[in-house]
Amino acid sequence: MARILLKNLRKMYDDTEAVRGIDLEIPHNEFLALVGPSGCGKSTTLRMIAGLESITSGEVIIGDRVVNTDQPKDRDIAMVFQNYALYPHMTVYQNMSFGLRLKRVAKAQIHARVLEAAEILNITELLQRRPKQLSGGQRQRVAMGRSIVRNPQAFLFDEPLSNLDAKLRVQMRTQIKKLHQKMKTTVIYVTHDQVEAMTLADRIVVMNGGRIEQVDTPQNMYDHPTTKFVAGFIGSPAMNMIACTLERRSGALVARLGNGLDLEVPTDRTEKYTDYTEKPMIFGIRPEHITEKRAHVNAAQRDFSEIVRVLEPMGVDTMVFLEINGEEVSARAAPHSVNRVGEAMEFTIDLSKMHLIDPTSDRVI
Repeated sequence: MARILLKNLRKMYDDTEAVRGIDLEIPHNEFLALVGPSGCGKSTTLRMIAGLESITSGEVIIGDRVVNTDQPKDRDIAMVFQNYALYPHMTVYQNMSFGLRLKRVAKAQIHARVLEAAEILNITELLQRRPKQLSGGQRQRVAMGRSIVRNPQAFLFDEPLSNLDAKLRVQMRTQIKKLHQKMKTTVIYVTHDQVEAMTLADRIVVMNGGRIEQVDTPQNMYDHPTTKFVAGFIGSPAMNMIACTLERRSGALVARLGNGLDLEVPTDRTEKYTDYTEKPMIFGIRPEHITEKRAHVNAAQRDFSEIVRVLEPMGVDTMVFLEINGEEVSARAAPHSVNRVGEAMEFTIDLSKMHLIDPTSDRVI
Protein backbone atom coordinates (compact mmCIF):
# COMPACT_ATOMS: atom_id res chain seq x y z
CA MET A 1 0.00 0.00 0.00
CA ALA A 2 1.29 3.47 -0.76
CA ARG A 3 0.93 7.20 -0.53
CA ILE A 4 -0.25 8.94 -3.73
CA LEU A 5 0.87 12.48 -4.50
CA LEU A 6 -0.44 14.79 -7.24
CA LYS A 7 1.69 17.83 -8.07
CA ASN A 8 0.23 20.65 -10.19
CA LEU A 9 -1.68 18.10 -12.26
CA ARG A 10 -3.25 19.44 -15.46
CA LYS A 11 -5.18 17.96 -18.35
CA MET A 12 -6.00 19.73 -21.63
CA TYR A 13 -8.41 18.50 -24.32
CA ASP A 14 -7.57 20.77 -27.26
CA ASP A 15 -8.39 24.24 -25.86
CA THR A 16 -10.39 22.94 -22.90
CA GLU A 17 -8.67 22.66 -19.53
CA ALA A 18 -10.39 19.75 -17.77
CA VAL A 19 -8.08 19.61 -14.73
CA ARG A 20 -6.51 22.88 -13.66
CA GLY A 21 -3.30 22.36 -11.75
CA ILE A 22 -4.42 20.40 -8.69
CA ASP A 23 -2.18 19.48 -5.76
CA LEU A 24 -3.23 16.65 -3.49
CA GLU A 25 -1.66 14.13 -1.12
CA ILE A 26 -3.43 10.86 -0.27
CA PRO A 27 -1.65 9.21 2.67
CA HIS A 28 -1.07 5.47 2.97
CA ASN A 29 -4.32 3.64 3.94
CA GLU A 30 -6.60 6.67 3.49
CA PHE A 31 -10.03 6.40 1.89
CA LEU A 32 -10.38 9.57 -0.19
CA ALA A 33 -13.49 10.50 -2.17
CA LEU A 34 -13.42 12.82 -5.18
CA VAL A 35 -16.88 14.32 -5.53
CA GLY A 36 -18.47 16.96 -7.71
CA PRO A 37 -20.95 17.50 -10.56
CA SER A 38 -20.54 16.06 -14.05
CA GLY A 39 -17.64 17.68 -15.90
CA CYS A 40 -15.81 18.82 -12.75
CA GLY A 41 -12.68 16.77 -13.58
CA LYS A 42 -12.93 14.06 -10.93
CA SER A 43 -12.97 11.04 -13.29
CA THR A 44 -10.27 12.59 -15.49
CA THR A 45 -8.07 12.98 -12.40
CA LEU A 46 -8.65 9.35 -11.45
CA ARG A 47 -7.88 8.15 -14.96
CA MET A 48 -4.61 10.11 -14.99
CA ILE A 49 -3.62 8.41 -11.74
CA ALA A 50 -4.50 5.05 -13.31
CA GLY A 51 -2.60 5.79 -16.54
CA LEU A 52 -5.73 5.66 -18.69
CA GLU A 53 -5.38 9.36 -19.61
CA SER A 54 -2.19 11.13 -20.59
CA ILE A 55 -0.96 13.95 -18.34
CA THR A 56 -0.60 17.40 -19.91
CA SER A 57 1.66 18.61 -17.11
CA GLY A 58 2.43 17.94 -13.46
CA GLU A 59 3.31 14.70 -11.70
CA VAL A 60 1.61 11.60 -10.35
CA ILE A 61 3.68 9.89 -7.66
CA ILE A 62 2.69 6.47 -6.31
CA GLY A 63 4.81 5.38 -3.36
CA ASP A 64 8.18 6.97 -4.06
CA ARG A 65 7.99 6.72 -7.86
CA VAL A 66 6.85 9.21 -10.53
CA VAL A 67 4.57 7.15 -12.79
CA ASN A 68 3.65 9.71 -15.48
CA THR A 69 4.99 7.59 -18.33
CA ASP A 70 4.30 4.14 -16.81
CA GLN A 71 1.71 1.91 -18.43
CA PRO A 72 -1.40 1.17 -16.30
CA LYS A 73 -0.24 -2.42 -15.72
CA ASP A 74 3.05 -1.16 -14.29
CA ARG A 75 1.54 1.23 -11.72
CA ASP A 76 0.50 -1.49 -9.25
CA ILE A 77 -3.01 -0.14 -8.82
CA ALA A 78 -6.40 -1.79 -9.33
CA MET A 79 -9.41 -0.02 -10.81
CA VAL A 80 -13.10 -0.85 -10.37
CA PHE A 81 -15.47 0.62 -12.95
CA GLN A 82 -19.22 1.18 -12.89
CA ASN A 83 -19.84 -1.30 -15.73
CA TYR A 84 -18.14 -4.29 -13.99
CA ALA A 85 -16.23 -5.36 -17.19
CA LEU A 86 -16.52 -9.09 -16.46
CA TYR A 87 -15.83 -11.74 -19.10
CA PRO A 88 -19.26 -13.33 -19.77
CA HIS A 89 -17.87 -16.72 -20.85
CA MET A 90 -15.80 -17.17 -17.69
CA THR A 91 -16.92 -18.26 -14.25
CA VAL A 92 -16.55 -15.95 -11.26
CA TYR A 93 -13.44 -17.91 -10.23
CA GLN A 94 -11.93 -17.51 -13.70
CA ASN A 95 -12.76 -13.79 -13.81
CA MET A 96 -11.15 -13.18 -10.44
CA SER A 97 -8.04 -15.20 -11.25
CA PHE A 98 -7.55 -13.97 -14.82
CA GLY A 99 -5.05 -11.20 -14.06
CA LEU A 100 -2.93 -13.49 -11.89
CA ARG A 101 -2.93 -16.19 -14.55
CA LEU A 102 -1.65 -13.66 -17.10
CA LYS A 103 1.23 -12.90 -14.70
CA ARG A 104 1.89 -16.67 -14.40
CA VAL A 105 1.42 -16.70 -10.64
CA ALA A 106 1.57 -20.21 -9.18
CA LYS A 107 -1.77 -22.05 -9.23
CA ALA A 108 -1.74 -22.70 -5.50
CA GLN A 109 -1.17 -19.01 -4.78
CA ILE A 110 -3.93 -18.00 -7.22
CA HIS A 111 -6.35 -20.42 -5.57
CA ALA A 112 -5.54 -19.13 -2.08
CA ARG A 113 -5.95 -15.48 -3.10
CA VAL A 114 -9.26 -16.05 -4.90
CA LEU A 115 -10.72 -17.97 -1.95
CA GLU A 116 -9.55 -15.29 0.49
CA ALA A 117 -11.08 -12.47 -1.60
CA ALA A 118 -14.31 -14.44 -2.10
CA GLU A 119 -14.60 -14.94 1.65
CA ILE A 120 -14.02 -11.22 2.35
CA LEU A 121 -16.77 -10.31 -0.16
CA ASN A 122 -19.11 -13.16 0.82
CA ILE A 123 -19.25 -14.61 -2.71
CA THR A 124 -17.65 -18.03 -2.10
CA GLU A 125 -20.85 -19.83 -3.18
CA LEU A 126 -20.83 -17.91 -6.49
CA LEU A 127 -17.37 -18.96 -7.72
CA GLN A 128 -18.65 -21.45 -10.31
CA ARG A 129 -21.38 -19.21 -11.71
CA ARG A 130 -21.11 -17.00 -14.78
CA PRO A 131 -21.86 -13.23 -14.75
CA LYS A 132 -25.29 -13.64 -16.39
CA GLN A 133 -26.37 -15.69 -13.36
CA LEU A 134 -25.53 -12.88 -10.93
CA SER A 135 -27.38 -9.80 -9.69
CA GLY A 136 -25.91 -6.31 -10.17
CA GLY A 137 -24.61 -6.22 -6.61
CA GLN A 138 -23.00 -9.64 -6.97
CA ARG A 139 -21.31 -8.62 -10.23
CA GLN A 140 -19.89 -5.54 -8.57
CA ARG A 141 -18.50 -7.66 -5.74
CA VAL A 142 -16.86 -9.94 -8.30
CA ALA A 143 -15.28 -6.91 -9.98
CA MET A 144 -13.98 -5.82 -6.57
CA GLY A 145 -12.71 -9.34 -5.88
CA ARG A 146 -10.78 -9.34 -9.17
CA SER A 147 -8.97 -6.24 -7.90
CA ILE A 148 -8.40 -7.56 -4.38
CA VAL A 149 -6.58 -10.72 -5.51
CA ARG A 150 -3.90 -8.56 -7.14
CA ASN A 151 -2.98 -7.04 -3.76
CA PRO A 152 -2.26 -3.62 -5.35
CA GLN A 153 -0.76 -0.53 -3.75
CA ALA A 154 -4.05 1.35 -4.20
CA PHE A 155 -7.64 0.82 -5.29
CA LEU A 156 -9.31 3.30 -7.64
CA PHE A 157 -13.12 3.26 -7.84
CA ASP A 158 -14.86 5.14 -10.67
CA GLU A 159 -18.54 5.57 -9.70
CA PRO A 160 -18.85 1.83 -9.01
CA LEU A 161 -22.41 1.95 -7.66
CA SER A 162 -24.04 4.10 -10.34
CA ASN A 163 -25.75 1.16 -12.05
CA LEU A 164 -27.33 -0.23 -8.88
CA ASP A 165 -30.75 0.57 -7.43
CA ALA A 166 -31.04 2.64 -4.24
CA LYS A 167 -31.26 -0.31 -1.82
CA LEU A 168 -28.30 -2.10 -3.40
CA ARG A 169 -26.23 1.10 -3.33
CA VAL A 170 -26.70 1.32 0.44
CA GLN A 171 -25.73 -2.35 0.86
CA MET A 172 -22.65 -1.97 -1.35
CA ARG A 173 -21.57 1.18 0.49
CA THR A 174 -21.47 -0.86 3.67
CA GLN A 175 -19.58 -3.64 1.87
CA ILE A 176 -16.94 -1.21 0.56
CA LYS A 177 -16.57 0.39 4.00
CA LYS A 178 -16.04 -3.01 5.61
CA LEU A 179 -13.58 -3.95 2.87
CA HIS A 180 -11.43 -0.90 3.55
CA GLN A 181 -11.51 -1.46 7.30
CA LYS A 182 -10.44 -5.06 6.79
CA MET A 183 -7.74 -4.53 4.15
CA LYS A 184 -6.30 -1.18 5.35
CA THR A 185 -5.44 -0.05 1.85
CA THR A 186 -5.28 3.29 0.01
CA VAL A 187 -8.54 4.02 -1.81
CA ILE A 188 -9.51 6.83 -4.19
CA TYR A 189 -13.22 6.79 -4.86
CA VAL A 190 -14.94 8.95 -7.49
CA THR A 191 -18.65 9.69 -7.18
CA HIS A 192 -21.18 12.39 -8.04
CA ASP A 193 -23.22 11.36 -4.99
CA GLN A 194 -22.23 13.48 -1.98
CA VAL A 195 -24.06 11.09 0.39
CA GLU A 196 -21.82 8.27 -0.85
CA ALA A 197 -18.76 10.42 -0.30
CA MET A 198 -19.87 11.48 3.20
CA THR A 199 -20.61 7.95 4.38
CA LEU A 200 -17.52 6.25 2.94
CA ALA A 201 -14.54 8.59 3.01
CA ASP A 202 -11.96 9.58 5.60
CA ARG A 203 -11.57 12.82 3.62
CA ILE A 204 -13.53 14.38 0.78
CA VAL A 205 -12.22 16.41 -2.14
CA VAL A 206 -14.92 18.61 -3.68
CA MET A 207 -14.08 19.54 -7.27
CA ASN A 208 -15.67 22.17 -9.48
CA GLY A 209 -14.63 23.30 -12.94
CA GLY A 210 -11.39 21.30 -12.88
CA ARG A 211 -10.25 22.78 -9.55
CA ILE A 212 -10.32 21.64 -5.95
CA GLU A 213 -12.78 23.71 -3.93
CA GLN A 214 -12.09 22.13 -0.53
CA VAL A 215 -10.40 19.10 1.05
CA ASP A 216 -11.58 18.06 4.51
CA THR A 217 -13.14 15.36 6.66
CA PRO A 218 -16.84 14.79 5.95
CA GLN A 219 -18.02 16.37 9.21
CA ASN A 220 -15.72 19.41 8.98
CA MET A 221 -16.78 20.00 5.40
CA TYR A 222 -20.44 19.80 6.42
CA ASP A 223 -19.98 22.12 9.41
CA HIS A 224 -17.43 24.51 7.90
CA PRO A 225 -17.70 24.79 4.09
CA THR A 226 -15.25 27.35 2.72
CA THR A 227 -17.09 28.33 -0.48
CA LYS A 228 -20.65 28.86 -1.66
CA PHE A 229 -20.29 25.89 -4.02
CA VAL A 230 -19.27 23.49 -1.24
CA ALA A 231 -21.95 24.85 1.09
CA GLY A 232 -24.61 24.15 -1.53
CA PHE A 233 -23.20 20.82 -2.74
CA ILE A 234 -22.56 19.05 0.57
CA GLY A 235 -25.70 18.21 2.52
CA SER A 236 -29.04 16.73 1.54
CA PRO A 237 -31.33 18.60 1.19
CA ALA A 238 -29.07 21.44 0.14
CA MET A 239 -28.31 24.44 2.33
CA ASN A 240 -30.82 27.29 2.13
CA MET A 241 -29.30 30.48 0.70
CA ILE A 242 -31.11 33.80 1.01
CA ALA A 243 -29.98 37.26 -0.09
CA CYS A 244 -29.50 39.47 2.95
CA THR A 245 -28.06 42.73 4.23
CA LEU A 246 -26.36 43.26 7.60
CA GLU A 247 -27.35 46.35 9.61
CA ARG A 248 -26.18 47.90 12.88
CA ARG A 249 -29.02 48.40 15.37
CA SER A 250 -28.40 49.54 18.95
CA GLY A 251 -24.97 47.96 19.00
CA ALA A 252 -26.19 44.65 17.61
CA LEU A 253 -25.71 43.25 14.10
CA VAL A 254 -28.94 42.26 12.36
CA ALA A 255 -29.39 40.18 9.18
CA ARG A 256 -32.28 41.63 7.15
CA LEU A 257 -33.69 38.81 4.99
CA GLY A 258 -36.85 40.39 3.60
CA ASN A 259 -40.50 39.50 4.32
CA GLY A 260 -39.98 41.59 7.46
CA LEU A 261 -37.66 38.91 8.82
CA ASP A 262 -34.78 40.50 10.73
CA LEU A 263 -32.52 38.17 12.73
CA GLU A 264 -29.98 39.33 15.30
CA VAL A 265 -26.60 37.78 14.58
CA PRO A 266 -24.97 35.93 17.53
CA THR A 267 -22.63 38.21 19.45
CA ASP A 268 -19.63 35.90 18.92
CA ARG A 269 -19.88 36.59 15.18
CA THR A 270 -20.30 40.34 15.36
CA GLU A 271 -16.61 41.19 15.04
CA LYS A 272 -16.09 38.74 12.16
CA TYR A 273 -19.05 40.11 10.20
CA THR A 274 -18.64 43.84 10.94
CA ASP A 275 -16.74 44.64 7.72
CA TYR A 276 -19.69 43.35 5.68
CA THR A 277 -22.29 45.72 7.12
CA GLU A 278 -24.58 47.34 4.51
CA LYS A 279 -23.20 45.09 1.75
CA PRO A 280 -25.29 42.58 -0.24
CA MET A 281 -24.53 39.17 1.28
CA ILE A 282 -25.94 35.64 1.25
CA PHE A 283 -27.35 34.08 4.42
CA GLY A 284 -26.90 30.28 4.52
CA ILE A 285 -28.64 27.87 6.89
CA ARG A 286 -29.22 24.12 6.63
CA PRO A 287 -32.81 22.78 6.74
CA GLU A 288 -32.22 20.92 10.01
CA HIS A 289 -31.38 24.21 11.72
CA ILE A 290 -34.88 25.53 10.99
CA THR A 291 -37.42 23.50 12.99
CA GLU A 292 -40.92 23.80 14.41
CA LYS A 293 -40.95 26.28 17.34
CA ARG A 294 -39.02 24.79 20.25
CA ALA A 295 -37.75 25.82 23.64
CA HIS A 296 -34.44 27.62 23.15
CA VAL A 297 -31.33 25.72 24.22
CA ASN A 298 -28.84 28.47 23.29
CA ALA A 299 -28.85 32.26 23.05
CA ALA A 300 -28.46 32.19 19.25
CA GLN A 301 -31.90 30.71 18.59
CA ARG A 302 -34.63 32.97 17.24
CA ASP A 303 -38.33 32.47 16.47
CA PHE A 304 -40.26 33.60 13.40
CA SER A 305 -43.54 32.91 11.61
CA GLU A 306 -44.02 32.10 7.94
CA ILE A 307 -46.65 30.61 5.60
CA VAL A 308 -46.32 26.90 4.79
CA ARG A 309 -46.06 26.48 1.00
CA VAL A 310 -45.40 22.74 0.56
CA LEU A 311 -45.12 19.71 2.87
CA GLU A 312 -43.05 16.59 2.14
CA PRO A 313 -43.59 13.86 4.76
CA MET A 314 -40.42 11.76 5.17
CA GLY A 315 -41.54 9.49 8.01
CA VAL A 316 -39.08 10.40 10.76
CA ASP A 317 -39.56 14.10 9.95
CA THR A 318 -41.39 16.36 7.50
CA MET A 319 -39.80 18.81 5.09
CA VAL A 320 -41.62 22.14 5.27
CA PHE A 321 -41.10 24.61 2.40
CA LEU A 322 -41.49 28.36 2.91
CA GLU A 323 -40.72 31.42 0.83
CA ILE A 324 -38.44 34.15 2.16
CA ASN A 325 -37.42 37.13 0.04
CA GLY A 326 -38.48 35.26 -3.10
CA GLU A 327 -36.32 32.22 -2.24
CA GLU A 328 -37.67 28.74 -1.50
CA VAL A 329 -36.52 27.74 1.98
CA SER A 330 -36.78 24.26 3.49
CA ALA A 331 -37.06 23.32 7.16
CA ARG A 332 -37.10 19.99 9.01
CA ALA A 333 -39.95 19.57 11.47
CA ALA A 334 -41.45 16.83 13.62
CA PRO A 335 -44.28 15.20 11.62
CA HIS A 336 -47.07 15.99 14.07
CA SER A 337 -46.02 19.60 14.64
CA VAL A 338 -46.58 20.97 11.13
CA ASN A 339 -49.48 23.16 10.06
CA ARG A 340 -51.40 22.73 6.83
CA VAL A 341 -50.35 24.26 3.53
CA GLY A 342 -51.39 27.91 3.36
CA GLU A 343 -51.35 28.39 7.13
CA ALA A 344 -48.80 30.36 9.16
CA MET A 345 -46.44 28.26 11.28
CA GLU A 346 -44.02 29.17 14.06
CA PHE A 347 -40.40 28.19 13.51
CA THR A 348 -37.15 28.27 15.49
CA ILE A 349 -33.89 29.00 13.66
CA ASP A 350 -30.49 28.29 15.18
CA LEU A 351 -28.22 31.15 14.16
CA SER A 352 -25.19 29.52 15.77
CA LYS A 353 -25.25 27.35 12.61
CA MET A 354 -25.63 30.20 10.10
CA HIS A 355 -23.15 30.88 7.29
CA LEU A 356 -22.47 34.27 5.76
CA ILE A 357 -21.30 34.16 2.13
CA ASP A 358 -19.70 37.01 0.19
CA PRO A 359 -21.31 36.92 -3.31
CA THR A 360 -18.39 38.79 -4.87
CA SER A 361 -15.86 36.07 -3.95
CA ASP A 362 -18.23 33.16 -3.16
CA ARG A 363 -16.23 32.62 0.03
CA VAL A 364 -17.86 31.71 3.34
CA ILE A 365 -16.89 34.38 5.88
